[in-house]
Amino acid sequence: MKKILLLMTAFLFLIACGGVKKTQEALNTGNYDSVIQDAVNQLKKNKTSKRKQQYVILLQEAYAKALDRDLSTIKFLKADGNPEKLEDIYNTYLAISDRQETIKPLLPLPILEKGINAKFRIQDYSSEIINTKNQLSEHLYANAKSLLSTTKQKNEYRKVYDDFRYIDKISPNYKDTRRLMEEAHVKGTDFVLVTLSNSTDKVIPQRLEDDLLNFNTYGLNDLWTVYHGNEIPQIQYDFGLILDLREINISPEQIREKQIIKEKQIKDGWEYATDDSGTILRDSLGTKIKVDKYKNVRCELYEFTQFKTTRVAGQVKYINYKSKQLIEAFPISSEFAFEHIYANFDGDRRALDQRYINITNVRAVPFPSNEQMVYDTGEDLKAKLKSIITRNKFR
Repeated sequence: MKKILLLMTAFLFLIACGGVKKTQEALNTGNYDSVIQDAVNQLKKNKTSKRKQQYVILLQEAYAKALDRDLSTIKFLKADGNPEKLEDIYNTYLAISDRQETIKPLLPLPILEKGINAKFRIQDYSSEIINTKNQLSEHLYANAKSLLSTTKQKNEYRKVYDDFRYIDKISPNYKDTRRLMEEAHVKGTDFVLVTLSNSTDKVIPQRLEDDLLNFNTYGLNDLWTVYHGNEIPQIQYDFGLILDLREINISPEQIREKQIIKEKQIKDGWEYATDDSGTILRDSLGTKIKVDKYKNVRCELYEFTQFKTTRVAGQVKYINYKSKQLIEAFPISSEFAFEHIYANFDGDRRALDQRYINITNVRAVPFPSNEQMVYDTGEDLKAKLKSIITRNKFR
């Protein structure tokens, strides 16, 4: 038992040494925050354990080096005086503050060998964070507002929107940021008008056209793209999406007949068991022995299949309304098959399997109209149209 305990202790010691070695390597390569997080995770479990003392030392060193690095960075960026660096300064202050909050729950951390606590420079950076945030908000606000009033490019409006959204995140309800953000959003949005073109010699059911153009059911609208199946006069559309149907093929109504002959041996009552001389056999209690009787039955099944198919094919065209040019075209097609099976029989129905018995209870039905057949391709056509749009954005 002692030997097993010693082995386990040695094994755990090796694992701990391996963890310390990796943390030390991270410190040597300047990955201070990784060292801090590893050390904090270890010290959360038992910060006064002798085996964890190396992590206390590593944490103290990594924290000091990270703080010196960040304060030097802030000093350099402030000296540079470039307002474009305000966000870097702000984020660096936040990193310092977050790092302090990470280690605070563990303090004080004793260094057992020296009988003292590890030293960590803790300071309230609230004023610096607030001042930098205000400067950054004002700088971003002025630039974004200026760009909003001068640019004509959709991509620029989207950058403006991102800047206003960031301002609203760090300084909620700053000036009229939310109103300007909405303005940038509207100006940066692409509006796509979806239309249906019938290049076939068949009539497309109105309800199919309505379904295909009802883009509320597609779930395709995103932050920067809105699809309209019905034109709104006051909107200037950026792109057009044309579903050009070029081919509608409807097969003739067909009834296919198949004859199937089934034979089966079935149970047909019982009789007393007898020996070769015809004497009735009895069991050990003197009771007459009964045995099942079987007979062969036969049935002729006449299976009928009603069959009719539709195929709709065409193209999905992407149009740039400003240049009036075709951007790209994608093939699209959909098929639908109507199939109905029923059957009649002649003979003993008991010879049939259950599947055949089921269809003998079914009768012929009217074939769907051509219009209904075309309409029934709609769900598959919508799914394929949605797939094309999802995989091929306008910009």
